[in-house]
Amino acid sequence: MASPGGVQPAITIIPASSGGPPPLELAGHVTIAFRGESSRLPVLRLVEYSGGILLPFGDTTNGGATYAAGRYLLDTAKGADLGVTVDDRLILDFNFAFQPSCAFDPRWACPLAPPEARLAIAIEAGERLR
Repeated sequence: MASPGGVQPAITIIPASSGGPPPLELAGHVTIAFRGESSRLPVLRLVEYSGGILLPFGDTTNGGATYAAGRYLLDTAKGADLGVTVDDRLILDFNFAFQPSCAFDPRWACPLAPPEARLAIAIEAGERLR
């Protein structure tokens, strides 16, 4: 699928919890500011499995209070989406961050947070393992 302007979206390869990496397209980026510093996180579109939008991220709570391979902030294929504002901005709230299915059962194959989606801070909000 071509994006506006005729440019093909980049196919992105990110790790998966099991099996081969799922085919994803880079849909764009979001910039999030924490304590005066901003981070740019990739927003991905699942090419298969309903074509949902996915925003995985990692932070320094991974491997302790949260799943070692990261959490999701957005997964529209599963209905985890707070929507958009009237001016088409994504609503992202880390209070709604959640563990991928593979955190609870290794039979699930989940896209994991790629290195460029890892934050150097602890996100204490959202779903935790403990």
